[in-house]
Parts: sequence; structure tokens; C-alpha cells
Amino acid sequence: MTSVALGPTDQLDPRLLEHRRELTGYCYRMLGSAFDADDAVQETMVRAWRGLADFEGRSALRSWLYRIATNVCLDQLNGRNRRALPMDLAGDPYPPVPASLAGQRPMTAWIEPVLDRQVLPEDGDPAEQAVARESIRLAFIAALQHLPPRQRAVLILREVLRWKAEEVATLLETTVASVNSALQRARATLADLDGRPAPRSLDDDDRALLARYLDAFERYDIEAFVQLLHEDATQHMPPFEMWLRGAEDIGTWMRGPGAECAGSRVFLTSANGTPALAQYRRREGGGHEPWGLHVLEIEGGKVAHISSFLDLGTGLFAKLGLPAGFD
Repeated sequence: MTSVALGPTDQLDPRLLEHRRELTGYCYRMLGSAFDADDAVQETMVRAWRGLADFEGRSALRSWLYRIATNVCLDQLNGRNRRALPMDLAGDPYPPVPASLAGQRPMTAWIEPVLDRQVLPEDGDPAEQAVARESIRLAFIAALQHLPPRQRAVLILREVLRWKAEEVATLLETTVASVNSALQRARATLADLDGRPAPRSLDDDDRALLARYLDAFERYDIEAFVQLLHEDATQHMPPFEMWLRGAEDIGTWMRGPGAECAGSRVFLTSANGTPALAQYRRREGGGHEPWGLHVLEIEGGKVAHISSFLDLGTGLFAKLGLPAGFD
């Protein structure tokens, strides 16, 4: 999609801008890409801006914006292959050897990460915030991609945003019976995929684990690092097709093909509703350049999964608003 420039944001009606963040979250869940979501929201704002004079309050402004955003997303998804994660495409893990890097796909093939601050409300009811965090977890976003686009919209609107069936039917210009049927089919698909992670919050032990994880990574103490992983931990690294299973293999990878990550600088952030590590690898000639955003899943006091999204000429860090590097 080609974005249409709106000009300075202060030229937009503030009523439109106050919905930008939640619309970005909605479009991200629909599209599986923070960058496609930004394009979709930009297009939504263009259409709304052009039609605002004729809006005349025929329906709630928020509902009207969601109708526009849904149509934009459905247009984007028309004829497009679903995005995935490497573990969705290969049944068996790869060996921790350089040859495993042979397979690579464009970033348009993969689920992409999103920073929490881009899509989650800054305040509000804690229970609603917990639901919002779980609804951007990578496993859930990947599962959503298995749903036909209209089923996807129904499930997000009904179960994440808590819209009534009548409201969704009006938005999609269909019947309540059709909405309920689509929701039932979507739920069944997600149940088969086990795509709904159990809600949980970080406790003091988890935060201590993250501090040790960051310290071990920066010191590149792989023995200490491996001790923080589940025995059957997994890791994948889009845009590469490979994925690894087992703390031992992850350690072998880091001592071998990943050894150039020694000397990196890292800091903690939050992405996809979970802790994440932004890694800047040492640059030849001095300084540190963006390398990877590692989205972490913690279970039972250890790191169970690492989704490492590599910035290999994709501008990932710049698009996410992360620092461009360090001296």
C-alpha cells in the first residue's frame, strides 16, 4: 500500500488523532505487521479526514473509524498469503550450524513485532490492559493469521475489543447470526492451534531473571545464559527460516555462528505484551549498530522461547522508533 501524506498532524481533527493508538493495535492484530498497521491507520485517517464533513454524527465516531479501518485491512489482506513464524513452517528444528542460515524469506512473509507503547493503552482498567497485552502476544497474532480475514475481524472485535454482536454486524454490514457463526468457527480454529496464551503478569522472580539474562548476554557468558533457559527452550530468527530447540543447541549456536554477538549492548523494553531485549551489535570501526529485537516468553521461572527479529537491512529498529545505534 502507498501511504497518502496527511501533512502536519496538527491539521487533523483531534477527534481522529485520539483513536490512532487503539486503531494501530486493531490493524496490527488483523495484519500481523506493525508497519502494515501504520500504513492502514494512515489510510484510515486519510479516508476519515476526507469524509468528516459529511459524517454528521450518523454513528459513533469510534465505530465509524473502526469500519473504515476494517475495510482498509480487508483490502490489504485480499489475495495475500498469511504471515507466519519460522516454527509454523518447519516441523523439525534445525541443527546449530552455519548451513542452517541458507533459507531466508522477505520480511513480508513473517509475523513482525510491535512495541507495547505503540498499541497498548497507557492507563485504564488493569483487567482490560491484561487482555490487551495477551491479544498482541506473538502466538496469538500467528494464530489469527490462520483465520479468514472477516472471521479475524469478528473475533478481534468481539473477544478483544468486547463489541456486541449487533455492533459487529452493523460494522460488517451482515447479520447477527452470521457474526455469531463466524465467531464460533474462529474460536474452534484457535482452540485447535492452541493460540490463546494464558494471561500472566511478571513477578519479582521474573524481573530478577530478566536482569540476569541481560547481564549474561552483555558479558556473553554463554554458560550462565544457558542456565536461564528451559531445557526445551526454542528460538527462531526471522528473516531466516531456521529455528532451534533445546538450551544446549541454543548455547552451541551462540558459541558458534552467533559468536559475533559478543560485545553487544542490550537494553530491556516491552514488545508483543512480553519483555524484549533490544540488541546492538559491535560495529566494525567502533560503536554499536541495531541487530535484533528478542521477544521473550517466560514460563516457570525460566525463558521458554526467544523470538529474535533481526534488523538485516530492514530498518526494523528505525520503524519501531528504537535508537539508531550507540558509540
